[in-house]
Amino acid sequence: MIKFGNYKRKFGLLGKIAIIAVVFGSSFIFGSCEKYLDIEKYVYDQTTLDSIFLSRSRTEEYINGAAALLPNESVLTGNDWGVVATLPSGLGSDEGIVPNVWASNAILYDEVTETNSRYNPWPNCYKGIRKANIILENISKNKELTEMEMRDFMGRAYYLRAYFYFYMVRLYGPVVILPDRAFETDEDVANASFERSTYDECVEKICADFETAANLLPGDRIESMQYLPTKGAALAFKARLQLYAASPLFNGNTYYADWKDSQGRNFIAQTEDKAKWGKAAATFKRIIDLNKYAIHTVTKLDNGKGTGTWPLPETVSDADFPNGAGNIDPYKSYKTLFDGTYQPNIVKEYISYIPSAVGGGAGYGDYRIVTPSKVFGNAMYSVTLDLIDEYRMADGRAFSEATPEEKSWNAVGQDATFSGDYRLSGLRAHRDNGREPRFYASIGFNACVWPCTSYRGSDSSVKNYVTDYYSGGSASNLNDNNHRNRTGYTNRKYVNQDDCIVWEGTCKAKTYPMFRYAEVLLGYVEAMNEMEGSYTDEEAQVTVTRDVDQMVSYFNQIRYRAGQPGITAADASDQATMRNLIKHERQIEFAFEGQRFWDLRRWKDAYEVYNRPVRGLDVSASQSQREQFYTERVWNTEKTMKRTFSNKMYLWPLDRNVLRKNGKLVQNPGWQ
Repeated sequence: MIKFGNYKRKFGLLGKIAIIAVVFGSSFIFGSCEKYLDIEKYVYDQTTLDSIFLSRSRTEEYINGAAALLPNESVLTGNDWGVVATLPSGLGSDEGIVPNVWASNAILYDEVTETNSRYNPWPNCYKGIRKANIILENISKNKELTEMEMRDFMGRAYYLRAYFYFYMVRLYGPVVILPDRAFETDEDVANASFERSTYDECVEKICADFETAANLLPGDRIESMQYLPTKGAALAFKARLQLYAASPLFNGNTYYADWKDSQGRNFIAQTEDKAKWGKAAATFKRIIDLNKYAIHTVTKLDNGKGTGTWPLPETVSDADFPNGAGNIDPYKSYKTLFDGTYQPNIVKEYISYIPSAVGGGAGYGDYRIVTPSKVFGNAMYSVTLDLIDEYRMADGRAFSEATPEEKSWNAVGQDATFSGDYRLSGLRAHRDNGREPRFYASIGFNACVWPCTSYRGSDSSVKNYVTDYYSGGSASNLNDNNHRNRTGYTNRKYVNQDDCIVWEGTCKAKTYPMFRYAEVLLGYVEAMNEMEGSYTDEEAQVTVTRDVDQMVSYFNQIRYRAGQPGITAADASDQATMRNLIKHERQIEFAFEGQRFWDLRRWKDAYEVYNRPVRGLDVSASQSQREQFYTERVWNTEKTMKRTFSNKMYLWPLDRNVLRKNGKLVQNPGWQ
């Protein structure tokens, strides 16, 4: 066994990660007289490289070292203690703001340039691709591997190579697709410099590698190795990329009409191809047909105390799941996916995940940015009303359809408990009452109760603390303007009832889902909604069509798990109606999971969404000014409240050092 500690926190795609210090961020910035990937020769000479493939353990170590080159995607925001988010998808969306400009939100405030790109995964990704090629070229030399182990190691290598490319294509659009060989460490730069491939060529290559990985990887893993990639994981990321490729940003987007390679070929296809939706639908269906995954549910609780599962509204079917929500607890079914209640190996909804992430991962780099000051946080992560107002009422009505009383600032005046342990203070406003279960599973609000049940200290007020976001209240650090909530709402999705971040308490380890079955169902429905006619994947022998009954059935599994009314055949029969329903459902279902950033871009909705002002409650009001506090306010007094978006921001700029290294590269449009 490889004895590298703490590997599970790092990266769950390829298993046990060797925690190694790799000084490689500048490997592509050497001058033209330098050799390609020179840094490698300081790590492995040829003799050492050969020895890697003489032992099973050394080979696995090498694979793990390649995987370690990918950052931890469970860190969505970063924190005020120096933890840096790996992608802009956490704070770069419209879900929430912090008072500071960090690397993960800098693009929204026009602080990203080609000379200060904030993120530059390009060098490490290509080093990882080279390592994957080395594995594939040399794996047959390892005589210690059984045939099954050989297939598994090769599958991991193909999976890894595909994921490195996918990681870049998601951020940059088209990238350089290298020949499937490992360049020598002394390779001349001129021989290793290539032009970008078109986006469609990139997609074809990545999908081919994911498909090969799927054919080599096992469908199941033993419990102790559940976090390693499987056939289902390879197909899942293939399907996600195909969905991106079919979406408006990359499928007939005329904004990129003048962006061409040296041969005059458009980097982005200028004619919409509806068949791309069919390709995505076929892959999603293959995952469904594996019959391995399922929507996670928790059985309805009836404890005879009136504090069990809340009764379903009349608008929600009381049939047993998946035909209704009669036998499940919608709040627990959703909440326990993220709060560490269950070990990941028993959750059938997880297809790919990062296990045992705590503190540095699990959605937020530090619980301090979401927890109130009274319970040792600073509450600086502030959820916008853009998201809050999208959460529906318990009976399925849009919040905009609620009555004036249901939207009011008045206190409900009565405590309540549901699902066994979720407590509601009577101080909560009516606007935060009677909302759908995912609201309570994901959102912290004024008068929200923070249980902190693991706390063993002497301050009796810590447990079951009722949050106060008023000006001068105890939810924020009053001595530091940078550590205060700005909107009156925060994120609680990854917070367990037990969690307490001080020494006198503990925090449960969390599982961060990289891909879950809910995305398969919603992706399949979206692809079916947009496709025309039928599509057949000849190799997989799968045919898909726009099947209204299937769309209703699969979409409603997500709605019923959330305790919400299902859609009808009439809804699914209207493409525009269904498109809006899908966009809404993805926004709520995948809130704070890093999906919104990519969705807004692939749909070409980012320009409209980001150029709206940031809305929140008036947290400048004191506790005696309750009505004013619950007044909607447009925030524009600070930099991080002044979002901006231009068309160039749909793609991340290539770092100037990358361009300098390879003269055949061209910058993304608008960033020159």
